[in-house]
Amino acid sequence: MGIFSGLDGFKMTFGKLFDDRVTGEYKGGRNDDEKRDKPVRMHGRHVLNRYEDGMEKCIGCELCAGVCPANCIYVRGADNPIDDPVSPGERYGFVYEINYLRCIHCDLCVEACPTQAITESKMFEFSFENRQDAIYTKAELVVDDDGLPQHLPWEDWRPGEDEHTSAWMRATSPSGAAEYVGKVAWSGELGYGVRAPERGQTADVADTADAPAAADDAHGGGHH
Repeated sequence: MGIFSGLDGFKMTFGKLFDDRVTGEYKGGRNDDEKRDKPVRMHGRHVLNRYEDGMEKCIGCELCAGVCPANCIYVRGADNPIDDPVSPGERYGFVYEINYLRCIHCDLCVEACPTQAITESKMFEFSFENRQDAIYTKAELVVDDDGLPQHLPWEDWRPGEDEHTSAWMRATSPSGAAEYVGKVAWSGELGYGVRAPERGQTADVADTADAPAAADDAHGGGHH
């Protein structure tokens, strides 16, 4: 009985050899014509965001590290300097590291973050030459002075991969409640401002009519 079951498996395997291919040649990843468009909510390399005034959103609460199932995030908070605060809160992320040898891009860290500090871009192509490069530090994760992700030598960034980094989180918060679909629920980001709301299957035109006003009331034009 076991032998015949094994033969059935080989029959299916060999039969698939003659089916049409669903994948294309990659050729080192440099030919855009052979790549599929990335989904808006694709989970890629993380970024640590700033508010529109340049202050960092991370407050060093360590919730992202606590919720991470792969144990790939390490955060250590510190009290904000009185004369030159890094974030609007009492504390900021003094140490922030992500080990991409462990990360599974589940995006639970994004969902857990209370200040919308961490989001994921659509860039997923790394070419590490050593294991240390795979451990990103805060210096590499925080966006630059224009609010854009830093492009590191071993990363293959394509146009648009830094856009809609908060799209997945905006579409599901808070807690996926349908009444919040199409509502602005995102604080301003350096380089992007308050991003437009998304519409879902339960939303209609009337749901988005008061979205800009809701954004002003909720966020005061910046951070809260």
